[in-house]
Amino acid sequence: MNTPNRWLAFLLLCTCAVVSAPHRASAEDQPAAAKDGQHDFDFEIGTWKTRLSRRLNPLTGSNKWVEYEGTTVVRKVWNGGANLVELDVKGPAGRIEGLSLRLYNPQTRQWSLNFSNRQGGTLSPPTIGEFKNGRGEFYAQETLGGRAILVRFVISEMKPDSCRFEQAFSDDGGKTWEVNWIATDTRLDNERP
Repeated sequence: MNTPNRWLAFLLLCTCAVVSAPHRASAEDQPAAAKDGQHDFDFEIGTWKTRLSRRLNPLTGSNKWVEYEGTTVVRKVWNGGANLVELDVKGPAGRIEGLSLRLYNPQTRQWSLNFSNRQGGTLSPPTIGEFKNGRGEFYAQETLGGRAILVRFVISEMKPDSCRFEQAFSDDGGKTWEVNWIATDTRLDNERP
């Protein structure tokens, strides 16, 4: 074999070796480790004073709101893999006794928030989501007045002694949202995570 053919064979052999060599991923190539959100709600364990504003007739063009005041008690279940929320507020429009069972799914790393009130006696479809950048966002599809709507539940402004909850509905596939529930909780006890 003459010298030019040897060089060509050598280059071809080197190219095949590089192409067939296993790729060693660098740290930059690796996806970021998914965050374990099992303890996302630990900040809320304890007893809270709740101030709640609720829109009376959502998605009707009405802007009439009613105010409530009372307490929220949050208990850890399954070492943080779930928690139970008891809401008890009163106002001019009556009383709301609510219960929320929040369940963490370690495979999807998301929470399902399952709400019921004493009057209805059944769980609503769960809102599902997660916490990112200090904000929890949870979504569901429900019906209101016989029509399909989207529900968005947001938890924000989380501090050791206060936090904010906001629910909004959309009847246009999420293009616009109408807020219908705003709650601000202030810690009543010294029970902190």
